[in-house]
Amino acid sequence: MRAACVQLCSGTSEAANIAATDVLIRAAAKDGAEFIATPENTTIMQVSTKALFASITAEENNAAIAHFSALSKELGIDLLIGSMAIKLSDTKAANRCYLFGTGGEIKARYDKMHMFDVTINETETWQESANYTAGQTPVTADIGAFKLGMSICYDLRFAALYKYYAAKGTHLITVPAAFTAITGKAHWEVLLRARAIETSAYVMAPAQGGAHQNGRATWGRSIIIDPWGEIIAHLDGDAPGYCIADLDMDKLTDIRARIPAWQQQTEL
Repeated sequence: MRAACVQLCSGTSEAANIAATDVLIRAAAKDGAEFIATPENTTIMQVSTKALFASITAEENNAAIAHFSALSKELGIDLLIGSMAIKLSDTKAANRCYLFGTGGEIKARYDKMHMFDVTINETETWQESANYTAGQTPVTADIGAFKLGMSICYDLRFAALYKYYAAKGTHLITVPAAFTAITGKAHWEVLLRARAIETSAYVMAPAQGGAHQNGRATWGRSIIIDPWGEIIAHLDGDAPGYCIADLDMDKLTDIRARIPAWQQQTEL
């Protein structure tokens, strides 16, 4: 299966973000991608709570969902929109990933389980739980012959989620992200390679990158990693674009047969 990670620098306008994402999805599809994934916060990057809740909507009348549903059907691809802010109430949203099928249907939804509540340094603090409600359930879905396990950004640091996906026999794990520049430089690649190695699965990590309108700086470096932990496609910097690779089920099966650690894990 040919797969692509789209890298974005999303801003505060949902319409502009949808348009920029559409261009890169179409380019990757033209390059032969059958499965395309976009980053966390694809449709909005907004720090202001007031502005965020003024601009987002519930799922049933969401313009981005309608657009990407139609786009996946038009292109005949499986499309993972890494996350959107979906309004749950006047004060809470879900950080929700959507998988659209080749007919435009919503095949799966995943709400980010681990909230980014951290103090990175003296000047950078994040409290994602102030605006978002954490998801409670891991989600798998089928894309052709591949079983997909879904996660989002900060989830990457919690190995138990990926142990669950390994136990379920997933072949591919997606990690759409908006890693900060500081944490991305320190931890992005090493954590992603570790998740690929310990699960003997492909890992696709489409990322936000660059300086955003809301003042954030994200790391970029979107990447695709094979079940041996080798990088098979990547973007070198933080500019918008995409990377693309062929995912080989025979290679995955061979690696799992030789080192079956993914199914030998024990409860401690």
